[in-house]
Amino acid sequence: MTRVPLRPLARILEARASGGDPNAIERENKRLRHEEMRDKARLRAEGRLLVLAALFFCAFVTVGVRMGTLSATVPSEPRAQAPGALIAQTRADIVDRQGRLLATNFVTHALYAETENMVDPARAAAELARIFPDLEEEALLRRFTGKTKFLWIKPQISPEQKQAVHDIGDPGLLFGPRDMRLYPNGGLAAHVLGGARFGEQAVQAAELIGVAGIERAFDERLSDPARAGEPLMLTLDLTVQAAVERVLAGGMQVMNAQGAAAILMDAHTGEIVSLASLPDFDPNDRPNPPTKGDPSDSPIFNRAVQGVYELGSTYKIFAAAQALELGLVNPETMIDTRGPIRWGKHRINDFHDYGAQLSVTDVIVRSSNIGTARLAQQIGGARQREFLDQLGLTQPTALELSEAARIKPLLPSNWSELSTMTISYGHGISASPLHLATAYASLLNGGTRVTPTLVRSGPVAPGPRVVSEKTSAIARDMLRQVVASEKGTASFGEVPGYAVGGKTGTADKPKPRGGYYEDKVIGTFASVFPAHDPKYILVVSLDEPVISILGEARRTAGFTAVPVAAEIIRRVAPLLGLRPEIEPKGPIGVTLTSN
Repeated sequence: MTRVPLRPLARILEARASGGDPNAIERENKRLRHEEMRDKARLRAEGRLLVLAALFFCAFVTVGVRMGTLSATVPSEPRAQAPGALIAQTRADIVDRQGRLLATNFVTHALYAETENMVDPARAAAELARIFPDLEEEALLRRFTGKTKFLWIKPQISPEQKQAVHDIGDPGLLFGPRDMRLYPNGGLAAHVLGGARFGEQAVQAAELIGVAGIERAFDERLSDPARAGEPLMLTLDLTVQAAVERVLAGGMQVMNAQGAAAILMDAHTGEIVSLASLPDFDPNDRPNPPTKGDPSDSPIFNRAVQGVYELGSTYKIFAAAQALELGLVNPETMIDTRGPIRWGKHRINDFHDYGAQLSVTDVIVRSSNIGTARLAQQIGGARQREFLDQLGLTQPTALELSEAARIKPLLPSNWSELSTMTISYGHGISASPLHLATAYASLLNGGTRVTPTLVRSGPVAPGPRVVSEKTSAIARDMLRQVVASEKGTASFGEVPGYAVGGKTGTADKPKPRGGYYEDKVIGTFASVFPAHDPKYILVVSLDEPVISILGEARRTAGFTAVPVAAEIIRRVAPLLGLRPEIEPKGPIGVTLTSN
């Protein structure tokens, strides 16, 4: 910084030496310094004025813009609003494959109170307790006369209840519009739809959130305002679903079962035409999840998807088909059925004595555990597991239900030779009826893997090949004989004109803490129809069925699940557009040329 001298000494000394006036020089110097200070002060003042002017200009522009906006806005009456962000309340409809309504929105109202505007809280409390029996008059009065200025009374009310509250005439009782989720068919397809509840709520709106099933799995899609007018189309057929549920409920009652499940699937596309689980519930009034006890005892438990069971002899066709595909046997190859098979302390026996030998076909038709175990020994554990992987029996399914992704089959920790043999006839491995339906479709539709689906999305491309068409046809022929032959275990499953083929499975029900019940079983029948031209797969499962025949208790699937499945096919086949037809003679598409 350069210091400016207050007195120009050099000039003063020079003026003194030359006889000049030093005082004049000093006055001139002082004048110049004062002018310089004045200029700087003026510049600072002008800068401050400029900044202040800019601030005032911005303020006037802001006020002007706001006033212009307000003047262009249509005036409206102020309304009380609960705090919170803007709530999206749109939700798309859900329809079946024919466009028939499964879920929609219904305009209703919520009831709330602004206590500071109430004229007669005591009368209002008494009248509300009369209109809504679940409300207590004393509790309402305490709330109305407390410090809270805003309180909810009922989240949704009917039009009749709204009119009754309106007649009370208290200005502190107000209504907020609501879009509630409505399921017009009641409990029909309840486990597929799942249900919805209110999420974030304000006075003038409430958010709808899916809590289970399709509603939860497609919550983002259904609540997207841009797609509110685009219904979500499912693969279900409402008429078929109603018929399946009606027959299944009747069968469950006749067979004295604790629960039941049924899945009807397109054999080639994996589209699920019907999915039922009993007991069921009304999604308009969905029960709360159980907090204790066995989850499967709750009506919201989806037995068709969440129920993981040993499915018994329904697995035997997988062992036979794999042995055929590997070229280890043909349908007429004789299998040693002498027993029991001993493996350590374990014994494998048959329900009946079938003699020393059975053909591969008769092993399936007569349901021989020993014969199936012999086939499994030839196949080996590694190849058996690989084949079950290809059929989708070891992983969660890709079904579009929020519950399905969490359900994984229960596999043995050590896939030993004993496990290989017991798994061949459906013991030591557990899966859901949905897994079983998917595996049967993949095996019997010509041999291509299917992915189960509940949402229509256009043409479905064939999946990877699991077995050859020849093996698939032989498997269908074996299953057809299980139903059509007098020796078969599913003779009650015959439905004239529809060539039903299938396999029964009866497995002891496991106890919650280990071991098995001696007198409780899971009875399952997995079927295909028509067997010579596969269109649909039907799996029916009954929990703890028992029926008395000639004074003897019968629990096996041949006496319980099979008649129920036959009645379902008899009811729904015409609804599916299938006409009764004469079954072709001889093996289905297979000609045996050599052994």
